[in-house]
Amino acid sequence: MLKLVLPKGSLERATLELFEAADLAVSRSSGVDYRPSIDDPRVDEVRILRPQEIPRYVAEGRFDLGITGRDWIEETSSDVVSLGQLHYSKATARPIRMVLAVPDESPFQRVEDLPAGVRVSTEYPELTRRFFEKRGVDARVELSYGATEAKVPDIVDLIVEITETGSALRAAGLRILETILVSFTELIANRESYDDPVKRHAMSQLQTLLEGTLEARGRVLVKLNVGEADLDKVIEVLPAMKSPTVSKLFRESAYAVEAVVPKADINTLIPALKDHGASDIIELPITKIVH
Repeated sequence: MLKLVLPKGSLERATLELFEAADLAVSRSSGVDYRPSIDDPRVDEVRILRPQEIPRYVAEGRFDLGITGRDWIEETSSDVVSLGQLHYSKATARPIRMVLAVPDESPFQRVEDLPAGVRVSTEYPELTRRFFEKRGVDARVELSYGATEAKVPDIVDLIVEITETGSALRAAGLRILETILVSFTELIANRESYDDPVKRHAMSQLQTLLEGTLEARGRVLVKLNVGEADLDKVIEVLPAMKSPTVSKLFRESAYAVEAVVPKADINTLIPALKDHGASDIIELPITKIVH
């Protein structure tokens, strides 16, 4: 039913791990097999390609569904439907910023200060050209194939580059003049495919599995028993996502309590629960949370 395209490169391993955790394991004959498969009735075809290419191929209808960054969607001016952001790895947990950076000693303080003919190096030439045209700056934009920050000030006057914290730019003696774009990794769909009710339903189901898996990461289920006299004290200790589930134990003046809690808190939470009267405490892993 669906043709799916996943990102190759820095996001590849984390993406495959996410799909496996979501019970959508991607089967490959080798690490360089870029035509893998997913044993799921909703997925007919899977391809692994560079994220730069994915928005255009999805927009053209070569694929129904894909994962890529907002930066490449904007660079390629691809008309796709964004189904939402996916924060599933260190590379996707925080947004990346596309910024305009100049040498520390540069006299330019604003985009409006830039002279006609200013030289710019970037891996995002189309987006950069549109940015300068919109701001009324006549810039000479050059495509960079990497090591962009090494080209200022002798080859170009400034660069447009992506960064998470700006630390690499500062280390290269650069300062950020302006942020052009904030980018997350997104799940995108072809518009015609999304308008098809059957395909849209299949997309929604896959999205539910992926987002449910992400929601469960970093959380565990805690189950315990507690006497009636200590119930309120135990409830106060639990940092539950919602109100904990409380059930009366059969023929006892005690209760069974369960709640989903952050895994990071468990080392202090379990002793605290015991101190407040809980017993028979069980910690269980969670693979999905679907609201």
